[in-house]
This record gives sequence, C-alpha cells and structure tokens, in this order.
Amino acid sequence: MTGMATPLPDTESALVERLRAREEAACEELVRAHSGRLLSVARRMLRNEEDARDAVQEGFVSAFRAIQRFNGDCRLSTWLHRIVVNAALMKIRTRSRRPEESIDDMLPRFLADGHHAEPTSEWASANTLLEQRETRERVRAAIDQLPESYRTVLMLRDIEELDTAETAQLLGLTPNTVKIRLHRARQALAKILEPSFRPPDS
Repeated sequence: MTGMATPLPDTESALVERLRAREEAACEELVRAHSGRLLSVARRMLRNEEDARDAVQEGFVSAFRAIQRFNGDCRLSTWLHRIVVNAALMKIRTRSRRPEESIDDMLPRFLADGHHAEPTSEWASANTLLEQRETRERVRAAIDQLPESYRTVLMLRDIEELDTAETAQLLGLTPNTVKIRLHRARQALAKILEPSFRPPDS
C-alpha cells in the first residue's frame, strides 16, 4: 500500500533531528522512553532475560547507526520495534541448530467424517488471551510449548501484530508458508489450552 508518509509529531521530529546530530541526551531520552516496552517484546520472543537484554541493546545500537536513513514513513516507536524484533530473530537463528520439532502431536484430531474427535472451544487470539490477567501465565506457558518455527510465526503475527508479508520477509519464508504455520500454531495452541478454558461439568 502506497501513499503519503504520515508527518511525525513535532516533538518526535525534533528528537529525530537531535539523534541525527548525535546528541547524547537525545540518545538517553530514546532509551528511557522505549527500552521497557522493547524489552517486553524481546522477552516474549526469546524467553531468556540475557538474550532479551542483548537484543534490545543491539537494536538501539543499530537504530543509532541507521538514524540518518530514518525517513519518517512510520512512527519512531514502530521503527524501533521492527529493529528489535529483527535483532531477536537473529538471535533465534544463531542458536544451536536442532532438528525441527513436529507440531503434529499438538494438533486437534479429526474423525473420518471430518468432525473434531475432541471437544473444541471458539478460538480467541493469543494477544486477546494475554491481555486477560488471569489467563496470561497459562497462555504464555502454552505458547512456549510450540516448536520454535511455529511459535515465532505466532508471536510475530498474533502478538507483535505484523502482517503476513512482513512476517514472511523477516523469516525468509513465503507468505503461504507463514499462513500455514500460523494456522497450525493456532490450532495447536487452542488444543493445549482447551482443558484450561473448558467450562466445568454442570
């Protein structure tokens, strides 16, 4: 989708100019304003505090180096978010290579007539479930059970709310592969969570 870039708020435009001028106070201001939220993003993706902090630090370093190329076609916070997500993905890629785990055992089973073999409930997005405090830990634990290749797609699409094209580009996949992995990840997550959200027998 093309169109005119949305003008940055005056305060943000001023901050960008100060960053381009390599003003130390501007760098500190940027880190203070965004490090907490970006650390939460990295923690969700990497599930390791040290790796998450490294990814955020690397993200800020990359942002400071690239600030001259920031063209204002999105908010500064959105741009930083993409950089940190990319830094986290780089860490995921460089982790020790292990054979990819199958997700098949986590998927719902179907009868010969096409109906579900087990009770199912209506699916709410992972992001919606994470917003509900009482279910947050159960949902996070369930997401952590997914094989990494499926968990990463789910995180980028449903939690970080990237679109299919951007997710595909970041992961080096085709959009169709992203759609398939997302569908299977959602199915698996719904099955894992089903016992937790099943209404008690009356």
